[in-house]
Amino acid sequence: MFCSKKKSLEVERIVKANDREHNEKFQYAPEGLLWVSLGDRCHQMDTFEDNRIHTSKYNILTFLPINLFEQFQRVANAYFLFLLILQLIPEISSLTWFTTIVPLVLVITMTAVKDATDDYFRHRSDNQVNNRQSEVLIDSKLQNEKWMNVKVGDIIKLENNQFVAADLLLLSSSEPHGLCYIETAELDGETNLKVRHALSVTSELGADISRLAKFDGIVVCEAPNNKLDKFTGTLSWKGGKHSLNNEKIILRGCVLRNTSWCFGMVVFAGPDTKLMQNSGKTNFKRTSIDRLMNTLVIWIFGFLVCLGIILAIGNSIWENQIGGQFRTFLFLNEGEKNSVFSGFLTFWSYIIILNTVVPISLYVSVEVIRLGHSYFINWDRKMYYSGKATPAEARTTTLNEELGQIEYIFSDKTGTLTQNIMTFNKCSINGRIYGEVPDDLGQKTDITKKKEPVDFSVNPQADRTFQFFDHRLMESIKLGDPKVHEFLRLLALCHTVMSEENSAGQLIYQVQSPDEGALVTAARKLGFIFKSRTPETITIEELGTLVTYQLLAFLDFNNIRKRMSVIVRNPEGQIKLYSKGADTILFEKLHPSNEDLLALTSDHLNEFAGEGLRTLAIAYRDLDDKYFKEWQKMLEDANAATDERDERVAGLYEEIERDLMLLGATAVEDKLQDGVIETITSLSLANIKIWVLTGDKQETAINIGYACHMLTDDMNDVFIITGNTAVEVREQLRKAKENLYGQNRSFSNGHAVFEKKQQLELDSVVEETVTGDYALIINGHSLAHALESDVKDDLLELACLCKAVVCCRVTPLQKAQVVELVKKHRNAVTLAIGDGANDVSMIKSAHIGVGISGQEGLQAVLASDYSFAQFRYLQRLLLVHGRWSYFRMCKFLCYFFYKNFAFTLVHFWYGFFCGFSAQTVYDQWFITLFNIVYTSLPVLAMGIFDQDVSDQNSVDYPQLYEPGQLNLLFNKRIFFICMAHGIYTSLALFFIPYGAFYDLAGGDGQHIADYQSFAVTMATSLVIVVSVQIALDTSYWTVINHVFIWGSLATYFSILFAMHSNGIFSIFPNQFPFVGNARHSMTQKCIWLVILLTTVATVMPVVAFRFLKVDVFPTLNDQIRRWQKAQKKARPLRSRRPHTRRSSSRRSGYAFAHQEGYGELITSGKNMRAKNPPPTSGLEKPLYNSTSWIENLCKKTTDTVSSFSQEKTVKL
Repeated sequence: MFCSKKKSLEVERIVKANDREHNEKFQYAPEGLLWVSLGDRCHQMDTFEDNRIHTSKYNILTFLPINLFEQFQRVANAYFLFLLILQLIPEISSLTWFTTIVPLVLVITMTAVKDATDDYFRHRSDNQVNNRQSEVLIDSKLQNEKWMNVKVGDIIKLENNQFVAADLLLLSSSEPHGLCYIETAELDGETNLKVRHALSVTSELGADISRLAKFDGIVVCEAPNNKLDKFTGTLSWKGGKHSLNNEKIILRGCVLRNTSWCFGMVVFAGPDTKLMQNSGKTNFKRTSIDRLMNTLVIWIFGFLVCLGIILAIGNSIWENQIGGQFRTFLFLNEGEKNSVFSGFLTFWSYIIILNTVVPISLYVSVEVIRLGHSYFINWDRKMYYSGKATPAEARTTTLNEELGQIEYIFSDKTGTLTQNIMTFNKCSINGRIYGEVPDDLGQKTDITKKKEPVDFSVNPQADRTFQFFDHRLMESIKLGDPKVHEFLRLLALCHTVMSEENSAGQLIYQVQSPDEGALVTAARKLGFIFKSRTPETITIEELGTLVTYQLLAFLDFNNIRKRMSVIVRNPEGQIKLYSKGADTILFEKLHPSNEDLLALTSDHLNEFAGEGLRTLAIAYRDLDDKYFKEWQKMLEDANAATDERDERVAGLYEEIERDLMLLGATAVEDKLQDGVIETITSLSLANIKIWVLTGDKQETAINIGYACHMLTDDMNDVFIITGNTAVEVREQLRKAKENLYGQNRSFSNGHAVFEKKQQLELDSVVEETVTGDYALIINGHSLAHALESDVKDDLLELACLCKAVVCCRVTPLQKAQVVELVKKHRNAVTLAIGDGANDVSMIKSAHIGVGISGQEGLQAVLASDYSFAQFRYLQRLLLVHGRWSYFRMCKFLCYFFYKNFAFTLVHFWYGFFCGFSAQTVYDQWFITLFNIVYTSLPVLAMGIFDQDVSDQNSVDYPQLYEPGQLNLLFNKRIFFICMAHGIYTSLALFFIPYGAFYDLAGGDGQHIADYQSFAVTMATSLVIVVSVQIALDTSYWTVINHVFIWGSLATYFSILFAMHSNGIFSIFPNQFPFVGNARHSMTQKCIWLVILLTTVATVMPVVAFRFLKVDVFPTLNDQIRRWQKAQKKARPLRSRRPHTRRSSSRRSGYAFAHQEGYGELITSGKNMRAKNPPPTSGLEKPLYNSTSWIENLCKKTTDTVSSFSQEKTVKL
């Protein structure tokens, strides 16, 4: 909408370095402008060379038309605009026009101000990003330039720890051979460093500004796209063409690490960068209650039309049969009226009178209630994270009640479930576990802060952040246990870590994966310190003695081998092969003599895996000099071969990595955030399904799944989908479903049925027929095929039948596609939670987006609807605030529709007794003030403050959350019940006073059955009845509830006597015609008896029904409320389930966040510094000596699951 200009299709990009005039010739949009549509909004962009980004929704010119268009998409607003037009016609209007226009303008203005405020913060966020400074080469010198002014083809200088401003072609760097290290956490969630290489022809440019200014290469590459792991193009320079791939490109959103400086040429900028291409659309979010209310407003309008037609027909009949005689009786000189035309006018008059069934005040009240709920979230001290002084924040006020209806949660892993901190936790060496602290009886105990850690002060090179509590390991090292020494020696030698010293002489490690950093740091702390390396040697310090090993071969890691090895020669001339890797792979390579140790180590690994630790097996082999030389010769021949080179090299690796001698295993903890296990357990009990969508490796994702108890060893099966083609993926999904449904079921027939789209509607029934717990794990490559139209139904069916789903190696766009798949086909309310820029598209796609203000920037927070600092706060956000918001909103709507049907339909019954003349039964001032003054505050108090059970019980009993998921508290059935209740009340309100007033005389013998007394009696009865009803509906009384309910009654009587007084009549005789009526009526005992009878007749059936329902068919909610009332005094201490170590069947805990190719880098020497390293800023990413790293490492995680109170269960 509002978009008239579309971007022409770009096939390829042609960019010339240092030539803005040349690049500006390529206009990919008419008139040099590009309009980008984001969901319901459009943005005007500059041509492709502009680096400005826009996430804002409006500008000054477009705000009014777009915002009004969005607001009048709400059916109610359009409905009230239509009524306003009708009220401007004097022939049919019996109410003044200002009664509608004032509240309508108020609602639209409030919403517009809120939308403008939200968009202001988006503009401010955009400006913060666009105004960041970057060094750009302009006119042969480096100048500070704002990011938004960076153009395609510019050459930019980046320094260590700087964010990358645009997608760059790496030209040169401070590292040897044009290497640079980057962190891609905001793109894929991975914190391990990655290497990028410059072309050799451009790396020679170095930091020479004059040569860089003369660089005029032309890049021809692919058009902008969202593929993070793919780039194709060529660089033409000096008569030569050079191929470009993803290893030569640094993407926007990356951070330069461990590299003093680098230069790059801008290829994609602004919205064309791969980060922005993956950012997804921003959808206009509405809650399911909003959508239901739109439907109900249409139904109510149809109901009003029916009532209007009935009354119009009655008017035509009455006018035809009685109207002439009535005019004669009144001595009216009007001519004969056309009965059909009179009925037509009456129809519209009654539409105006009866419109109060859905008053505009309903929407004012809804916005106020939502605002109150948002402030409760912001003010919740239990969601305040003191570590970063970060409170929870509701960044939108329109989605609160939907927090109480979540069925699916899509979570990122890194930084969301985990802390991004790896710690060496335990190890098994020669059949003995180290890292567990036994008690006096030799039993294993949990490590607490009271335990004394091992004192490493004797080791000056030790990392001060490392803590280890098992003193037995240090004793074994001091006693010279050869197996322990060999184990630690292996950790110090078999890795890809690079070391350097900063200006203070501190040893700093550059790690490619956090796992390796944890292992090398552990060896360093325990006395085996990795010092330095060259392409041919590795130098370590063994218990104070420097030892240099000759590096003979490096057998690199890859995802197929799942292990890495080094072959070294020690100073004594012995050749040793040291290997570490997945236990499932390495155990197959062991010498038969390791059988007993293998069984013992397997038990230890089983125990480690059960605790959610990431494990690696450790082994070595002594090599014969002659044998090694023969093998080395064969390896050289294989590397020189042109045919089947990789296969021959892999075969030789297999040949030498055999007959290994087992040393033991390591166990590294990928620290979960505090309370993750408890939160996931609680949300699972609330019938919320949690899917983990991560860019991490499959093994890492699976390991975290087990660590946070999403995956368990008690599951019936874990389906792993790894197909490389659509056919393979479909077949694997078919086999998984066949396994899940069982062999006894005729699967072929079932499969044919499940191909039909209609079956997706029956999935909930199918889920109930599947017994057992299952999990699904699928990687990004397979997911790309599974999301195709002919396979996605199978994927969705299988995934929804599984208790846990883990998608690994997924791109940001795939995350959004998975969310959209569930939204579209399951009709379920979804929530996405993440902490990085790679989660933004997922957060925007879900019904509710939650951002964690973590270590990956604020992009996720800025795109979110709610934000906080820790994943554990999600439990309170949903089970307390979400459930309360849904409960309060549903009670508010039920009561509001009830009272307005009761208030309005009295006019319908009165129409049969007033000649269908569209006369109002109440005083006009009462009609105006009823929803604004007399009944507005009590229902607001209930909608804002009411709660059925306490916040603690909401958390302790997650099953209370299920009514929101099933839409039990407000749906079409509940609406019709409220409607019937309102109709019954309106009947009692009209016919009981009507019957009582029939031939009624007052105590003084005077006739009091006049219209004004009848109107006052009905109005007073109505106010008292609805006040008593809301008192019955209120579950949680506060001072505010008492003041608002009883204060509203007092206000009614005060205004009633004031408006019926002689004084105000003398000032405004035409506006206040009911002079003296209140005083006259309210002094009659019979009037009060009528009011009492009406109140009892309307309220008692409700009281009786609710009493029987709670007593005969109590819900869990009723039981807990009863228990709460019995526990008004001190609450007993909550019992906790004792933490027991989970025994598990044989499962590998292997997870190694490593990347292939580092072995070749090390042996080639390309990443070795040729000169002394420059002084560092002290902010390097894997800085194990930095203060911030120390503070992060010292944060402790206690993974305990809170059990329900046994005493409470017994009482229920």
